[in-house]
Amino acid sequence: MRIILVTGSGGAGRTTVAAATALAEARAGRRVLLVSEDVEPLPAQDGLRVLRPRPAGDFRREFLALQARSSTALDLLGAVPFEEAELTELPGSRPFALLRALRDAAEGDHELAVVDLPPLADALALLALPEQLRRYLRRLLPPERQAARALRPMLAQLAGVPMPAQWLYETTGRWETELAAVQAVVDAPTTSVRLVLEPGPAAVRALRTARLGLALQRLPLDSVVANRLLPAGSEDPWLAGLTAQQHRHLAELRTASGAAGADGAAGPVCVVDELPHLGRDPRGPEDLVLLAPARRPAAAPDPVPAWTVEDRREEDGVLVWHIGLPGAVKEDLSLVRRGDELLLTVGPFRRNVPLPAALRRCTVTGAGLVEGDLRVRFTPDPGLWPRTP
Repeated sequence: MRIILVTGSGGAGRTTVAAATALAEARAGRRVLLVSEDVEPLPAQDGLRVLRPRPAGDFRREFLALQARSSTALDLLGAVPFEEAELTELPGSRPFALLRALRDAAEGDHELAVVDLPPLADALALLALPEQLRRYLRRLLPPERQAARALRPMLAQLAGVPMPAQWLYETTGRWETELAAVQAVVDAPTTSVRLVLEPGPAAVRALRTARLGLALQRLPLDSVVANRLLPAGSEDPWLAGLTAQQHRHLAELRTASGAAGADGAAGPVCVVDELPHLGRDPRGPEDLVLLAPARRPAAAPDPVPAWTVEDRREEDGVLVWHIGLPGAVKEDLSLVRRGDELLLTVGPFRRNVPLPAALRRCTVTGAGLVEGDLRVRFTPDPGLWPRTP
């Protein structure tokens, strides 16, 4: 199943584009799921279903389930349990509800899922969240230590009191399973991102930021949607001036979608779809039909820039890890080796990247950025590499 994640600049119309995309695909005969919290009610359409994340209900359900699992420990502490009616949603529960909706979308029998994500910065943080949380769980409760949970019931009988750590291990294991399922959706080769922008002074910068953040998360950019384009040819000088300015920014956006970045690095060519300004807010399905990006074959999106290891031991005595980061500039780039991970910072984004197995037996001896290709040099550690006769 293909999944299109729709995001963009705040106020650029990403929810409308997501709904229009889903409706157009359903009318073309595909089974489509639209995941959106904010979309207006859509007309009944064969093959189209809408899934609305419910952060408040999701929070109450999870909290009550956790409370039930830890009831014995809470009783020992004399705690008074909460009732469902008195629970209110806490800040931060919205992203988790959306992640669960993303997982549920991938488990359906649909051909396509269109997911309405938050604005660009929040969407990139959301897509990075499953991997980050799994890393935190592994550090705080390593899997090998969780093997001791099998002994908890016996220890509880010997001690005569329940062992609270049991529910902690069980909860951690459940979270790991759920986060891994979401991460599998994000990493799937049939998952891509559609970026909605309104041509203006900030559009090119938003595109470059999106490309960089998506490349770091290994996510392909499906297309760019230039939304709310004003009609050309107006005799009104004021409107004609606005139109001319907007189309200049559109030309810049088209150039940036396949041309060199600030350091001369050329990114992969990206399709730019143009959608008209209707002169009003969309009013129903017929307006949505006018705002649907062009339909494309249900094939996997273009791959993201490759991350590969080049063996140059015979020539230079090193292994070179090529990390594709289109649009990255040296001034905003830093990396630190820590154990079996590379702490990679690119502009406003950071990711802890696991090292390939061969590079874990090496030391970092240099790095350079060449046309969007970060080349990290590793020298094999003689004490860890097998000797050749």
